[in-house]
Amino acid sequence: MVATAATSTFFPVISSPDSSGSKTKKLGNGSINLGGIPSKPSSSGRLQVKANAQAPPKINGTNVVTAPVEVSKNEDGVNSPPPRTVINQLPDWSMLLAAITTVFLAAEKQWTTLDWKPKRPDMLIDPFGIGRIVQDGLAFRQNFSIRSYEIGADRTASIETVMNHLQETALNHVRSAGMLGDGFGSTPEMFKKNLIWVVTRMQVEVDRYPTWGDVVQVDTWVSASGKNCMRRDWVIRDSKTGEILTRASSIWVMMNKVTRRLSKIPEEVRGEIEPYFMNSEPVVAEDSRKLVKLDDSSAKYVRKGLTPRWSDLDVNQHVNNVKYIGWILESAPLPILESHELSSVTLEYRRECGRDSVLQSLTAVSDHGAGNSMNLGEMECQHLLRLEDGSEVLRGRTRWRAKKPESSGDVAQIPPESA
Repeated sequence: MVATAATSTFFPVISSPDSSGSKTKKLGNGSINLGGIPSKPSSSGRLQVKANAQAPPKINGTNVVTAPVEVSKNEDGVNSPPPRTVINQLPDWSMLLAAITTVFLAAEKQWTTLDWKPKRPDMLIDPFGIGRIVQDGLAFRQNFSIRSYEIGADRTASIETVMNHLQETALNHVRSAGMLGDGFGSTPEMFKKNLIWVVTRMQVEVDRYPTWGDVVQVDTWVSASGKNCMRRDWVIRDSKTGEILTRASSIWVMMNKVTRRLSKIPEEVRGEIEPYFMNSEPVVAEDSRKLVKLDDSSAKYVRKGLTPRWSDLDVNQHVNNVKYIGWILESAPLPILESHELSSVTLEYRRECGRDSVLQSLTAVSDHGAGNSMNLGEMECQHLLRLEDGSEVLRGRTRWRAKKPESSGDVAQIPPESA
């Protein structure tokens, strides 16, 4: 019965000429045309009418009234159905739309209940479409295009741009591996224990800086370093040629986010991160030379009154480690910045600073390199960031190489109206 009603709704049944002929019933001496309802005389002499009609169909509990079918007569005066056209053969669109909606809702529910967790290392792909897991699930790779706002006066990417790429790939690596507990570098067990990662040492070696429009490929992975530390390495290559542009290595420890004290790695956390450790040597040979502590007498260049902006803070409410590089360069002598480019940096982070900190940047130029002139050979600088009360925030050492002639002359070639 239900199937018959549904069929009749989509494709109305039209009576054939034979069944729609003139059939009559007798009432007394007269006759009445019942229009297709057959009559059958009863034994009592009365008529018993057998209904052949169906109740109107219902859609969502509402009766649907269908328009009467127009009947035309042919030349012999016999009723005939209307001609079959596209219009009168169309289905009931409301029921069709309801059916389509039901299918889509069911498909959406099924889609959301699927388990999209990768099953094999070769299936580990960043769900956000930025980078992918490589080397049997132990390393992460991501490409970056150098933007116009990431280059400096030399038309090359700044050291801050390079450091931002390192930080971004590190966080995306953790996220792609499915180990984020709070969305910013902490595993689920670290999140439960209020632990966060902090960097204590960073070494960066830059062989060549990319230029505007270049696409660089950044690979990163983690390894064990002692009992309570983790080492993270990076290699930046030219995506077209494969040339190595930058190598970097860093040491990370855990800190309690509430007490701001360093912490040992709990066994629960160690069980989360050890499967991702790669057995490899550091990509940058450790510089074992001790970083000197500068003071007002040994530092020739001093910049005071440095304060972090709100945008310099990360979600852990301390200054982003990339910002420190910009601060140590604030006190670097201008002749070195004009004639040399940064080729190596070593940083030791000793104390975090917050939004209310006021810092001083101290720099001393060493005699390391070929000659004492700032325009010839390599230069080396010692750096110190400290709070106004004298507390050390960071010690650093930078090496500088002379700029290539074509690099230093690029800006002068720009037409005045363009500059």
